[in-house]
Amino acid sequence: MTNILAKGSFASKLRMMNPSVHPQEVAAMEEAVAEISELKREKNVVILSHYYMGPELQVTVQEGGIADFVGDSLGLSVAAKTADAAHIIFCGVKFMAETAKILNPGKQVWLPSFEAGCSLAESISGADVRALKARYPGVPVVAYINTYAETKAEADICCTSRNAMDIARSFGGDKLIFLPDVFMGRNLQTRIKAETGKDLILWDGKCEVHEQFTPQRINGLKLVHPKAQVLVHWEVPDDAVAEALTGAGGVVGSTSDIIRFVGESANREFILGSECDLGATLRGMYPEKQFIVPCIKCPHMKQITLQRTLDTLRAIGTDKQEAYRISMEEELRLRALKPIERMLEFA
Repeated sequence: MTNILAKGSFASKLRMMNPSVHPQEVAAMEEAVAEISELKREKNVVILSHYYMGPELQVTVQEGGIADFVGDSLGLSVAAKTADAAHIIFCGVKFMAETAKILNPGKQVWLPSFEAGCSLAESISGADVRALKARYPGVPVVAYINTYAETKAEADICCTSRNAMDIARSFGGDKLIFLPDVFMGRNLQTRIKAETGKDLILWDGKCEVHEQFTPQRINGLKLVHPKAQVLVHWEVPDDAVAEALTGAGGVVGSTSDIIRFVGESANREFILGSECDLGATLRGMYPEKQFIVPCIKCPHMKQITLQRTLDTLRAIGTDKQEAYRISMEEELRLRALKPIERMLEFA
């Protein structure tokens, strides 16, 4: 039988990240990657890809793929601000593409699918924030980056899971409004209270992926893999975080915290409490280590595919491009820009 396994650095990296990928799938993906790469050059496009994208969207240009930058929310915000291209295609969800547009008014920003929303971002509106501010006058509002522009515009500062502690320390007073992720807020509350004396006023928003990492799910995995360290995101329920780290060791933190922890740990086995394709990222970075990943996928992130990214590139400059364009009123953009720029001072 002829071996039709696709060759090349893209194929090698993809198989490292996703060992179960079928050879014919790899070959088809390579054809799409080749066309995307050519269109990127022709149309002066940069592609930003989140760690929760499918592995085929995370392979970088240097590795034969399409992503000019792969990162978490903070890293992508920084990359969006400094992107040197006329066009930005954001392989992420809508609030991320909005952030890129807020930071780059002179560039065109495109999202391969407007079905790529976010349960957490959709849990709160600008009107909700205004009501909170009226209820707690004078209390600073810290908005997680996982929010839409109308919510950011009402905040004093944005944050990511990576810089939330530093931002909390920067404010005076004894209270902060933190929104919208209630579990992230609860996980941060103990540290913030201990280090700053501040109490957090929380909103009841949740990530539909991370809220599924219950104590029962994580404890079941720990029983099967007793030597594994546990990696959990700030958005995982606080009772699960407490259970996860008891006796097993590990880390609760941002995506970048998790990646760094694995790199610095002498352990060989890890249980991941985060989106499934972060497991692919970790396998690609640390092929000598084993990752136990309950494959809970974000249905919004998975709306972004290689084919839809190619469709977006083909549409730019044609009468089909409006289906992919991110746009907003300038007044809203300017209001949302201020809390993002304040956040980036902590990057």
